[in-house]
Amino acid sequence: MSQAPAIPRATRRQHDREIVALAVPAFGALVAEPLFVMADSAIVGHLGTAQLAGLGVASALLTTAVSIFVFLAYGTTAAVARRVGAGDLQAAIRQGMDGIWLALLLGLAVIAVVLPLAPAIVDLFGASATAAPYATTYLRISSLGIPAMLVVLAATGVLRGLQDTRTPLYVAVAGFVANAALNAGLVYGAGLGIAGSAWGTVIAQCGMAVIYLVVVVRGARGHGAPLRPDAAGIRASAQAGVPLLVRTLSLRAILMIATAVAARLGDADIAAHQIVLSLWSLLAFALDAIAIAGQAIIGRYLGADDPQGAREACRRMVQWGTGVGVALGLLVIVARPVFLPLFTGDSVVRDAALPALLVVAVSQPICGVVFVLDGVLMGAGDGPYLAGAMVLTLAVFTPVALLVPALGGGLTAIWAAMTLMMTVRMLTLWLRSRSGRWIVTGATR
Repeated sequence: MSQAPAIPRATRRQHDREIVALAVPAFGALVAEPLFVMADSAIVGHLGTAQLAGLGVASALLTTAVSIFVFLAYGTTAAVARRVGAGDLQAAIRQGMDGIWLALLLGLAVIAVVLPLAPAIVDLFGASATAAPYATTYLRISSLGIPAMLVVLAATGVLRGLQDTRTPLYVAVAGFVANAALNAGLVYGAGLGIAGSAWGTVIAQCGMAVIYLVVVVRGARGHGAPLRPDAAGIRASAQAGVPLLVRTLSLRAILMIATAVAARLGDADIAAHQIVLSLWSLLAFALDAIAIAGQAIIGRYLGADDPQGAREACRRMVQWGTGVGVALGLLVIVARPVFLPLFTGDSVVRDAALPALLVVAVSQPICGVVFVLDGVLMGAGDGPYLAGAMVLTLAVFTPVALLVPALGGGLTAIWAAMTLMMTVRMLTLWLRSRSGRWIVTGATR
């Protein structure tokens, strides 16, 4: 794409307006999501250390379980956006309903697994004897909200595909406020303890799902789209989601390997790693917002049989990703003396984290390109390539990361390996974007 003619100024401005209009609300909604866990932690933390430890284990398990199914949002966004581009809003909403029905079925399947196996799952993840009962209680109750959580993912994808990221922002903010109020009322007002926190989260998530369903159902009725489940459509949504599931599992494996290696280096290193990882994840939200805009915009252009528009939008979003990455990197460098004391007063932990933060800062432009191209290819429905590229990246990263302790490397070396991982991803995604093979036009891929 670097040899392509320059994008006309008017076209650039049009792309900029679209990117900002979609990315800014998407960023707000993404940031609101981890606030659920933070609110729960702040409220439960006053009950005692064992309760907070139990919440930590259970919420990590729930977050992992839900993140595995993030393809419900990504795949639905791309499929709906294509239909929108083709001018068939009825089919777009019908496609979205298939994704929502799939989310509901998957959520019920997860409940069927988690409810009876919750104690064993908690024990497998190493919860202490004092924390395990609280973790089991929270996991069992909050698992009842997983169908709602997955419906929220799928419905968010529907609205993104319809080029609407504002409604998900409003719903996310309302959900956060309701969750915090319910948690405080049920934990302390009703005296339910950690069970009250779990019930508060379930009620808030169900409320969010109901709001989304009202919006989608209203749109379906307005455009004459059927609401009943369609076996063929649900099966097609599941099949399209499999490659994205492989991609997500590979990425989660990379993060788990990095954390496991850091844990082998000692308490100070794993503590510093968690601080650096939390910042890396926060920065990822900003970049992922551009990727979400990319999914919606690219899907729409391809659905409208406009390959040139898709190419130009891709190029402009790469420029955005690079620019935002540079800005974030500079911000990390400038803010690191203020950022680290917020998390720890231990000078050993700070000394371990400081050089790793510099590596993170330098890698942000690479991350910017990766996130954007990831979103572009998702929007194009290029899931099989994304799955293969991520499996390759996992294969490259794993031996490098495992060699860090053997070669006497520390936390900085782990984050250098993470940067290598992002570089491999950038190369695989860049080669695909250059090839043009992702450009398949039409209402369906």
